[in-house]
Amino acid sequence: MLDLPVMNLNEALTILSAMITPAVLIVASGSLILTTSQRLSRSVERVRNLSDQLRKLMMHPGESTFLEDEHDIVVELIHYASRRSRLLQQSLTTLYITLGLYVAISITIGILEFSGLQHTWVLTMLTILGAGFLFYASILLIIESLLQMAMVGKVDYKTLQEMIFAHPLYAESLNNLFSTIK
Repeated sequence: MLDLPVMNLNEALTILSAMITPAVLIVASGSLILTTSQRLSRSVERVRNLSDQLRKLMMHPGESTFLEDEHDIVVELIHYASRRSRLLQQSLTTLYITLGLYVAISITIGILEFSGLQHTWVLTMLTILGAGFLFYASILLIIESLLQMAMVGKVDYKTLQEMIFAHPLYAESLNNLFSTIK
């Protein structure tokens, strides 16, 4: 017969609380996965549309008076969109790993409490890994957002690569935003 440990209500609630904390991170990771998937599908669609546009430019060279300029612009936009797609794919992979780590944390809490083992280093290691992967995915998404801004602002790749980005104060950002509205 299985000899199960008897615990009081406070111990049970402590265990359940510890298991719910990773659940919040699981939901947050799932939300990031959903929005990143949507961004990826839009980015891939953008690459397809630009590729079609480039193909039309090359098939009908006499229809455009600015063929050379249009060709260069479309090629650069394809470069941006392709780079964005790769960053989003890397972000998604990292977010899925993060999600798996948070699920593993929740399961490990239950297993360790149920078995009575005191291997808390496992939880610490999984938590640090999960936070690290989430941080890395966030960095990738920030870089992808910068590329998107560059595409919209028609900033060339070389200029973007050499730019220095500093975090402005919130008020400064709003001032900059409202000064551009006409």
